[in-house]
Amino acid sequence: MYDLLAVIGPTASGKTAFAVRLALALGGEVISADSRQVYRGMDIGTGKDLEEYVVEGQQVPCHLVDIVEAGYKYNVFEYQADFLRVWEDCRRRGVVPVLCGGSGLYVEAVLKGYKLLAVPVNEELRASLEGMPLPELAARLATYKKLHNTTEIDTPKRAIRAIEIEEYYRTHPYEEKDFPQLRPLIVGMEVSREVRRERITRRLHERLEQGMVEEVRQLLDSGVAPEDLIYYGLEYKYLTLYLTGKLSYDAMVEQLNVAIHQFAKRQMTWFRKMEREGFEIRWLDAGLPLEERVERVKEWWGAGV
Repeated sequence: MYDLLAVIGPTASGKTAFAVRLALALGGEVISADSRQVYRGMDIGTGKDLEEYVVEGQQVPCHLVDIVEAGYKYNVFEYQADFLRVWEDCRRRGVVPVLCGGSGLYVEAVLKGYKLLAVPVNEELRASLEGMPLPELAARLATYKKLHNTTEIDTPKRAIRAIEIEEYYRTHPYEEKDFPQLRPLIVGMEVSREVRRERITRRLHERLEQGMVEEVRQLLDSGVAPEDLIYYGLEYKYLTLYLTGKLSYDAMVEQLNVAIHQFAKRQMTWFRKMEREGFEIRWLDAGLPLEERVERVKEWWGAGV
């Protein structure tokens, strides 16, 4: 018997629209699994597409979107706790929880039930690691026994945070927190590389036309520090570099486009890794008619009840 429906896939694969339709068809509500849509005021760049949650005049509830202020460093521990609270509430109310997102770490953290601790900032440790080359940081991280999977260590900042977490685990008693063993039906949106690339590039230009530059300018004007926006990566990183004079407009668009394509590739790598580790992901061609995909998943869901 399934107790969670998860819709995953790379950016620009149409996950949100599909998850909303599934929620409507099954009497469910959407739980976002996007590490940046939690932030208020970061709408266009994160692709919240809130209008997609209204179908034929019906509003489909969505959770864990717009829950913290921009500038805050929300983390996977907080997400796990927030997800569990919403999931339990959905179950109590007899509502089908539909997890939707492309943040592999967030998805896996709840599907695997990582045992995580809230790790505070260690300013002294950070200062000692500041300026260390990424290979040295990676070697330092490898000296620790990992108690949970970490996000891909692709920047010094993330590597330092990973070391900070492992050092905390080493020096503090580790208390496991109960997390339910979920029984998910996981549906993946499959898009060919060519279609995905075309969609990503088109969507980037659409978002620029919709005012994405102005959105980031407003965040900066509101007092969000440039380094905080850069920390969020992708659109917020490159647009901040442009608005602070570090990149020309054309260079920003070109580099951001490349970065989003690389991000989509990393997302698929993460999902394939999940499959190798034992998760069953039922892939659906995102090019199939929406209603056909909905009916297919309804059959799978019904067979698992």
